[in-house]
Amino acid sequence: MMRCAIYIRVSTDKEEQKASLKYQKELFYRYVQEQGWDIYEIYVDVQTGTTAKRKNLQKMIEDAHEKKFDIILAKELSRLARNGELSYKIKNLCENQGIHIITLDNAINTLTGNTNMFGLYAWMYEQESQNTSNRVKETLRTRAIKGLFKGSIPPYGYEVIEGRLHIRSDNTPSIVKRIFDEYLAGSGRESIARRLYNEDIPTPADVAGEINAGDKWNDSTIKLILTNPHYVGDLVQNRSTTVSVTSKKRKQVEQENQIIVKNTHEPIISRDVFDAVQHQLKIRTKYITAPKKHLFTNILYCSDCGKGMWYRSNRNGYICGNYARHGKKACSSHSIKEDLLKDTALTDIQTLVKEIHQEHYVKQLEAQSKASKQSLQQQLDKIEKQINIIKDRKRKYINMLAGELITQEEYREIVESNNIEIKELADKKNDLLTAIESEQTVDNIKQLKQELLHFLNFNELTPETLHRLINRIEVKADGTPIIHYRFSIPKIQ
Repeated sequence: MMRCAIYIRVSTDKEEQKASLKYQKELFYRYVQEQGWDIYEIYVDVQTGTTAKRKNLQKMIEDAHEKKFDIILAKELSRLARNGELSYKIKNLCENQGIHIITLDNAINTLTGNTNMFGLYAWMYEQESQNTSNRVKETLRTRAIKGLFKGSIPPYGYEVIEGRLHIRSDNTPSIVKRIFDEYLAGSGRESIARRLYNEDIPTPADVAGEINAGDKWNDSTIKLILTNPHYVGDLVQNRSTTVSVTSKKRKQVEQENQIIVKNTHEPIISRDVFDAVQHQLKIRTKYITAPKKHLFTNILYCSDCGKGMWYRSNRNGYICGNYARHGKKACSSHSIKEDLLKDTALTDIQTLVKEIHQEHYVKQLEAQSKASKQSLQQQLDKIEKQINIIKDRKRKYINMLAGELITQEEYREIVESNNIEIKELADKKNDLLTAIESEQTVDNIKQLKQELLHFLNFNELTPETLHRLINRIEVKADGTPIIHYRFSIPKIQ
């Protein structure tokens, strides 16, 4: 169900503007009611559109970043913004957060792909924004040439004091040294990451205080540390830059255009060790062999953490990928032999073939399927009627909100309750549709029988057989497989 944020702006609080405010509200009430959508909130500002410092506009933008609604409605684009920076900010909400923007003058409707006016309006300010960006970049470049760190987050193991890098007084510098030493001693990046994770060593993101910081060290994190020249005391900046003033995407800068100032701060790693590691990184990347795919790769999963199972030749079987990468802190092994999986699947398929060989079984199944479909369809019709009744009820609540018979808070509470009902009914509806689709016909059964007989002529479980007849296999902690077949009859335990 679409949730709408309605934005209304008038320039002053004069009487004629108050009339405009009331008129705009009526337009939105009618539009939302016609679409069958919900109103999340109505944001009203009495202020000029040339400034972004509008209380309720900023509140709407904050709510948009938290994905509290799906659509922004405005009477026209000028009600939202009259400056380029804000235009791009709202445009990015549409593109990055999956929030649509619709203006009632039909100039913009991202639901239908109509965004031409948005680009034209924003273009007027792009040159000015680009000039400002160039001036900022030149200032940062000047600071970098002077040996001042210009990044927002210092490298792991360092802190910024008065614009320069200094070694931290905690254990992070020793972790950096450990990573370099272990890699030179022969440990792989994933092995190092697994050990740090199992020892509860905080990640660089965690140390930096990032909001979405995870507790797992990864191969990519180790690689960034091993290749960072800051650790030898050199300041290397301007390694990447934004694609344009309107995009946050970054591109790599060629080495000759990077800003390199040597010996600007105390090193954590000696140059000899750093160069040796760079040499090892090239050698190991050059000669590393790609992991081999096995029969159940991409179809076998851990039933607890949901990660894919990895093949291990020393076990002649598979273990949980999460356990393999991060150790027992992340999950248990869930180990299972490949031969057991093959035997189990082949036995199930052979059982199915024996069942569908019996003609009376096919006739009985057809009668059961027909009766089941009729019952499921009746349940489906009943749910459709219930959903329509609730939708009609919600339209009446918009009228009550427009007539000020209920408050915005009361409206939202009632609508949320109704949406929960609709969601529960929609889930039941999807379950019924799935059940109806899964009901087999005689033709389906005969086709399945021929396919199975064809596969069984090989008397082995081939990749073709596996992917044609099995959706997914989950392995429990005790090694018991749960096989989800593409066929549903007869039910195989």
